[in-house]
Formats: sequence, structure tokens, C-alpha cells
Amino acid sequence: MTEVRVRFPPSPTGYLHIGGARTALLNWLFARKHGGKLILRIEDTDAERSTRESIQGILDGLTWLGLDWDEGPYFQTEFASDHIKAAERLIETGHAYKCFCAKETLDAKREAAMTAKQDVKYDGACRDLSEDEVATREKAGIPSVIRFRVPRREGTVAYEDKVLGRIERRYEDIEDFVIVRSNGKPLYLLSNVVDDIRDRITHIIRGQDHMTNTTRQVLLYEALGAPIPVFAHMPLTLDLEKRKISKRSHGEIVAVQFYRDRGFIPWALCNFLVLLGWNPGTDQEIFSRDELIEAFSLERIGKVNSVFNYRKNDPKFFTDPKAIAINSHYLRTMPIEEIAAMVKAHFLDRGLWNNAYDGEKKEWFLKTLDLIRDRFHTINDFSTLGRAYFADDYEIDPKPLAKNVFKHPELKKWLPLLAERFAALERFDKDSSEAATRQLAGELDIKPGILINGMRTVLTGQLAGPGMFDVLEVLGRHRVVARLTNIDALYARAEE
Repeated sequence: MTEVRVRFPPSPTGYLHIGGARTALLNWLFARKHGGKLILRIEDTDAERSTRESIQGILDGLTWLGLDWDEGPYFQTEFASDHIKAAERLIETGHAYKCFCAKETLDAKREAAMTAKQDVKYDGACRDLSEDEVATREKAGIPSVIRFRVPRREGTVAYEDKVLGRIERRYEDIEDFVIVRSNGKPLYLLSNVVDDIRDRITHIIRGQDHMTNTTRQVLLYEALGAPIPVFAHMPLTLDLEKRKISKRSHGEIVAVQFYRDRGFIPWALCNFLVLLGWNPGTDQEIFSRDELIEAFSLERIGKVNSVFNYRKNDPKFFTDPKAIAINSHYLRTMPIEEIAAMVKAHFLDRGLWNNAYDGEKKEWFLKTLDLIRDRFHTINDFSTLGRAYFADDYEIDPKPLAKNVFKHPELKKWLPLLAERFAALERFDKDSSEAATRQLAGELDIKPGILINGMRTVLTGQLAGPGMFDVLEVLGRHRVVARLTNIDALYARAEE
């Protein structure tokens, strides 16, 4: 069997967005499934919009996602001479010709055709010029483009799409299309085909928005005497308004970097992206890398566009709820050492890291992460919702503050009293702190929940969380006593 070779060819005109990441992912999965190669090719022919920053952003995004490539990155501009040579060869073999029609002339013809409600196609005015006529126009300095000579015959250009089935288009519906501009620069149609031939690409997995090019590219493969790759056109990813997800329309919400910066787990994002338009044929939604490689097939790519249900105005659940749910699952179930490595990187970036977490406090650090992660959605939650476990400058949610503290003014003296009981304990752990709390509640003739909920708000700043006495144990006696004793400072902060 011929080695499977696929490619991911992004244009470096901005960051790597989730649509591009999904395309890269599906190509990566197919290559890994079949022991093939993924070629990374940067299509940097748009000199005005291509930037080094964008190129680096694409490389960083793929690396962060764990989508390694086997060859490249190649840069399309480095092979411009190959594209021109291919165009010249097409002229020599009669598959292309020089067209000297002025833009104004073409525009006028198109406008007339539209007025007459006729097909708007190039009429082939220069298709059959003799060599002498071509030479005369070139000598006169008339600018020209190079057009592909579409065969004038009955029948259709056809190919088998692994997603959509047989696709056909009549020859008579395809105009002689431009492959090289008048400035000498080849168009995407030609460059893409020449590069795919050089890179020995066997399968082209891309979005359905590229289908307008495919039949013309099939003609180019045939004219250049190259085998036609297998095509698989994926459904598009749309927003709730049925618009195609794009950098221009949706901004940073569709950037891979957006999810990295907000604490997503790389493989969790990949797991979410693959489900946008692909399904395994079962109810399974969570896949390890090996499971997904084993399960993946082009035949399971759907034909219907998928919907990316992002939440533009929801700062907490800022993206598709399914993406949040999948990320939360990984956060709860991954080995705690892997979570700890991600949290460490995040804490280093936020100035929260304590080197003791790698030393004498490592066991405590892992235990604390394991305790609090169940209610978190992203890595960033450890420095926001979980900040009280690692620093004293944590914020207190005003809702539980009003409900659990200010609603019971007596807590201003009860909590310091509880702190005294904790300080006097021979041993401070989960069981002893619970016994002391319930004993004090009994003496005060109040429900233990008043003390417990008040403590939770003061000590963690949150309304909910792990079992309160587990929280006390990981926070430690010193921190607990200090915070409960210093209750006046809490009231002072609230009054500000």
C-alpha cells in the first residue's frame, strides 16, 4: 500500500483558529491511524498579510495541541519557480494559454452577460490565438495572464469524495480559469496542486468551502500527468447564526491561543474539536489519543455542518458548553501529577508559584489540587476560584458573603471564638476540627451549618466547594486560625 501522506497548509495571516486546528487534527489522526506522514506547509504567498508572528502563532498552536508534523514546515514562496515552470509546461503541452484580455473588457462582457441573464464565464477570446498573434501582443507590451484550457467535450469532471460520495461537474460549466496573474504570480489553484504533487500527497482532507476549487484542481492533476489524491471535504463549523466560524467575523473567541490562555487542557480541546462534524458511531465522547486514532475514519465524518455554540457575553462559560464539559472531565480524571504540571506553569505565569511545592510541600500541593479540582472547569480556576488555598490575597464572592456571613451578624464574634477552639486542639485535622465546630454550635444553640457556611465564605471566598473539614485540613491550622481571627479585616474590605 502506498504510504499515506496528508498535509496541513495554513495561510499565515493571523493566529491558528479552531477551524484550522480541526483540519490539522483530522489530518493528524488520519496520518497516525495509517502510519503515514503529516506535512506542514505554510502557504505564505499573500506577502502583505503574511507575518512572522502569524507563522510562529501557527507553530505554537499546533505544538500546544500536541499535533506534531513529520515534514516541514515548508514555505510555499520558496517553490514559486516550480509553480511557474508548471504553468509553462502546461502551455507547451497545450493545456494552458496566454490571455491578453483587459480587465475592463472582461468586466464589460460579464456585465452584459448578467444583464442578458446568461452564464457569466470567460468566452475564450484568446483561447485559439496563433503563435504569431501571441508574439505580436507580447511585443506590444500587452499584459497577459495564463489560463488553463478546459477541454471542450461532453461529460463531466468527476471524483469520489470520501465524505460526500461522487462529485461531478460538467465540462461546459467550467470556464478557462486563470492560473498565473498578469504580474507573474501563480494563483492558489496552481500552486496548491504543484506543491501537493511534489509532496506526494495521497489524501486531501479539508473543508467543504474548498470544493469550488476541486474539479479545476482535478483537471490540473490530469494535465500535469499526476495521480489524483483522495479528497475528503469536511462540513463547515458555523455559529448559532449559521455563519462560518472565521477570524474576521468572530475575533479571539475562535483562536486556539484564546483557549490556551484561559486554561484549557490541550487534548480536551482536540477531543472537543473532533466531535464538530465527526462521530464514532457510538455514544462515546471522551477519547484518549490512542482511542481516537483507533476509532477515526474518514467515513465517519458527517455531511451536515456543525455548530460551535460559543457564549460571547458569558465570562464564566465563555465558549461552547460541550467544550467546557469535556475540559472539566479531563480536569477531574487526569492523573494529578499531569494536572500539577499545568498548574505549576500557570502559577509561574501568575506569580503564585512556591518552590516548596516541588519540595517539602509537594505532597500537600498534590493533595490540595486533587481536593479542589472537581468543581473547576479550567486550569485558570486554580488561581481564581482556588486562590485562597495558595495565597492570602483572594477575592470573596459577594453573594455568599451576604448570604452566609452578613446575614448572621453574630458570626463576627462566633468565628474568632471558633478560631480559639481550633488553636487549642491537640491535633488539627479533619475529624478534630469537625468535632470542635459541632460542639461550639451546640453550645451556641445554632445549626452547625451557620458556622460551616460562614467559615467556607471567609476561608475560601466561595459559596461551594469540597467538604468543609477537608478544606480546613489542607488549609492548615495556622492559616485557618489567622483568617477566622482577623474577621474585622473582612468586614472592612466589604465596607470599601
